Amino acid sequence: MENMDSTVIATSLPAIAADIGAEPISLKLALTAYFVALAIFIPLSGWMADRFGAKNIFRVAIVVFMAGSICCAFSDSLLTFVLSRFLQGVGGSMMTPVARLVLVRATPRNELVSAMAWLTIPALIGPITGPPLGGFLTTYLSWHWIFWINIPIGLIGLVLVTKYLHAADGRNERPVDVPGLILSAITFAGIMFGFSVISLPAIPTVAGYGSIVVGVIAGLLYLRHAKRAPFPILDPRMFRLPLFRNAIIGGSLFRIGIGAFPFLMPLMLQLTFGLTPFESGLTTFIAAIGAILSKFGAEKLYAAFGFPRTLMVTALLGCTFLAVNGFFTPAVPHWLLMGSLLFGGLTRSFFFTGVNALVFADVDEAHASQATAINAVSQQLSVAAGVAVAGGALEIASNLHGGELVLADFHIAWFVVAAVAICSAIPFMRLPPDAGSDVSGHKAKPIAKPVPATL
Repeated sequence: MENMDSTVIATSLPAIAADIGAEPISLKLALTAYFVALAIFIPLSGWMADRFGAKNIFRVAIVVFMAGSICCAFSDSLLTFVLSRFLQGVGGSMMTPVARLVLVRATPRNELVSAMAWLTIPALIGPITGPPLGGFLTTYLSWHWIFWINIPIGLIGLVLVTKYLHAADGRNERPVDVPGLILSAITFAGIMFGFSVISLPAIPTVAGYGSIVVGVIAGLLYLRHAKRAPFPILDPRMFRLPLFRNAIIGGSLFRIGIGAFPFLMPLMLQLTFGLTPFESGLTTFIAAIGAILSKFGAEKLYAAFGFPRTLMVTALLGCTFLAVNGFFTPAVPHWLLMGSLLFGGLTRSFFFTGVNALVFADVDEAHASQATAINAVSQQLSVAAGVAVAGGALEIASNLHGGELVLADFHIAWFVVAAVAICSAIPFMRLPPDAGSDVSGHKAKPIAKPVPATL
C-alpha cells in the first residue's frame, strides 16, 4: 500500500491540479511533503516501537496512513492536499520500518533471507505498478480512487496484524532524545526537501541547495550531540558493526541508481518513444515479474554462494542493465526492451533481498530497532538522491545543446546513474566470503593448506 501510493500519485497530478484549481508544477509540493514527513518521523519509529510495542505502533501507522488517504480524497485546495500528504507520510514513516522490525524479531536468523525475499517483492512491485494503476484509475474513474483503494487494503491489514502478530514486546523505558530528534529532523527533512526541489523544481532551485546545506550542518551538529547523548535517537555507533556498515553503504549506492528508474524510464518512454502513460506503465510492469521470480531462488542462491559474492555480482548485473537502457531507441524491438527490464528487475530483487538481510546479520535484538530506523532513513535519502542525480544529469545534458529533452539526454542520464550505482559492489568486495553465514546458510569451503614438500 505504501510503496504503491508513493508513486501512484505521479501520473495523476495533472488531473488533481485541474480539479482543485492549482498548477501541476506547484502540486508537486505534495510529493515533497510526503518525503519530508518520512524523513522527520522515521528516526522516531524505532523508539516508539520499543516504548509502546511494535504491534501497537504498526496498527497506529496503518490507521494514520488511512486517515491521510481519506483527507487526500476530500482535498479541495493545494494547502489541504499538501497537508493530507504530509499526514500520509507520518503513517508511512512508521509502517515500513516497524513492519521490518516485527519481521526481524519474529524470524529465526537462518530464515531471514527467505523472509526478506517476501518483503522485497511489494517494495519493488509498488513503484512499478503505481504509475499504470494511477493512470488507469484517473482515466476511467477519477483521481480520488487512487486514495480510496487504500482503505480496504488498510482494513484488511489491521485485521491480519491483530490476528497474527504477537503482542509480546519488551518495553524499553529509555527517554526520547528530544535534541537529537530535532537535529535529525532538520537534517533529513532539509536534505530530502533539497533533493526534491532540485529534481522537481516547484520553487527556485537555489532554495533546494540552501536546504541541503542547512541539512548537512544540522547533521554535523547531530553527530557531535550523539557522541555525548546516553540514548541518541539514531546511534552512529551502529556503524562500528562491519556487516551493518557495508550493507548500508552498498545498499545506499545501489538505490541511487535504482531510485532513478521510476523517474527516468516513464519519461523516456513517453517523451521520446511516443508511448502513452498507460502504455509505458504496462511496459515497465515486466520488471515486477522479475522481482516475483527472484523469490523462488534467493534463499538457495545466498546459501550456495554467500552474501559478499552474490551481492557483488547482482550489483554489477543490476547496474549493467541500468546502463543498457542508455542504448535503447524507438527502433529497438519492444520485446528486447521488455526482456532487459525483466532481467533487470530479477537482479535488483536478488540484490535487495540479500542486502536487507545482511543489514541485520551482526545486529543483536536489543539494537534491531536502531538498525531498522537507520536503514529506513538511508533508503529514503538514497532514493531521493537518485532522482536528484537523474534530474540533474538530464538538465545538464539538455542545457549543453540548448533545447528540449531529447533521447540522447536520457541516454547520458542512464550512464551517469549506472556509474554511481556500480560503486555499490565495492563494499562487498572487502568482506570475507563467509560474512553473515549464520543468516545466509552459506558454508565457505576451507582454504586448502599447502602440502609440505618431501625430499
